Amino acid sequence: MATPPGSPPPVAALDRARRKAYWRLLPLLALCYIIAYVDRTNVGLAKLTMANDLPAFTNDVIGLGMSLFFLGYVLLEIPGSLMVERWSARRWICRIMVTWGLTAALTALVKTPGHFYAVRFLLGLAEAGFFPGVIVYLTHWFPGRDRTRALAWFLVATPLAQIVSPKISNALLQLGPGALGAGLHGWQWMYIFWGLPAVVLGIAVWVLLPDRPRDARWLSDEERAALEAELAADQARRAGRHRMTFRQALANPKVLLLVLAYFCSTTGTYGIEFFLPSILKQWYSLKLDAITWLVILPPLLALFGQLLTGWNSDRTKERRLHAAVPMSVAVVALALTPFTQGHLALTIAGFMIAFTGLKSYQPAFWSLPTLFLTETAAAGSIGLINSLGNLGGFLGPTMIGAIEKHTGSFVGGLYFIAGSMALSALIIYGLPVGRRDRPPPT
Repeated sequence: MATPPGSPPPVAALDRARRKAYWRLLPLLALCYIIAYVDRTNVGLAKLTMANDLPAFTNDVIGLGMSLFFLGYVLLEIPGSLMVERWSARRWICRIMVTWGLTAALTALVKTPGHFYAVRFLLGLAEAGFFPGVIVYLTHWFPGRDRTRALAWFLVATPLAQIVSPKISNALLQLGPGALGAGLHGWQWMYIFWGLPAVVLGIAVWVLLPDRPRDARWLSDEERAALEAELAADQARRAGRHRMTFRQALANPKVLLLVLAYFCSTTGTYGIEFFLPSILKQWYSLKLDAITWLVILPPLLALFGQLLTGWNSDRTKERRLHAAVPMSVAVVALALTPFTQGHLALTIAGFMIAFTGLKSYQPAFWSLPTLFLTETAAAGSIGLINSLGNLGGFLGPTMIGAIEKHTGSFVGGLYFIAGSMALSALIIYGLPVGRRDRPPPT
């Protein structure tokens, strides 16, 4: 039975619908993001053996290649997020995953830096739209009171990817040209192994992911009506206070500040993720097997920090400090890490704390645009924030690789990205949104 307009949704039916949405949608979306993140960042481990077979692949070449991913990524982010809002999340995410999986596997064929640059750029084009598309998609399913927690469960994919993938990648990197008679080196097998699951999951998304509650066969009529009514009421509350067109949103100072804050944070995030294996190798002359154990520890702590921050942000209805404080902690930890050289345990502890802060701020941060924007304005703005912000993923690895080439040390690069992260924390702290939510009108 449909819920009469203006009436509160039945509590029992709404709670059942919310639970079903969590269990039916988030595991699949998180698994997709795990594979996306591995395909995006596994070059950080692959580079440790690629240089043996391809001597031209120095740190600055790898850093630039890593970064070119984000130039391709930026071009299709806004159109991709709008496609999810106006067309179909299921179809668009399926397309994204199939094309990025095939492109990621093609990285196994690179022979020159030019090949590597081209494939990384194409990988960015292929994956563009996935992350902001999912952020927009979650607004179709989770009202404001649940959204940060849902985002936290989706975003745990990034630390999970970095926990699960290193030892699997390490085993693949050990394979020699004689494996399976294919004449491929271990790093080539690694790119192929992690690329193909994206194609399979893309097909799963097509079959299993309903666009909106009204399309979900696993919801009863009562549950469907209750969830749709809750979402409509949530949207009406926000639209009544903050009605804005897409063009107005893109010129809104708050949106532009969020772009800058995310740019500064991704400068640090990808700088650490891409070069942490190389930093540990340079500082401690560790073997690959030891490195792949140690790089698991920072995301392991970040996993718990991310979930805790998302839960507490929803509990307190506060977003701004739940983004700014973790980032500030990350800045302090990263700035102190160069002083730990010679003490491996302290170095790992510093990177663990820094990594946890960089991951834990994200659930609350991605809730901020939806506090003052709705529908198309929110979708386009999230795409803008993610696309331009991810150019920090170009800057961070490029600067670390270039500084290391000219100084022979990663220390200057770490200070550079710590300064960028500090600016991000200051911007978020000063935003006039995301303070404790006002209760909805009764």
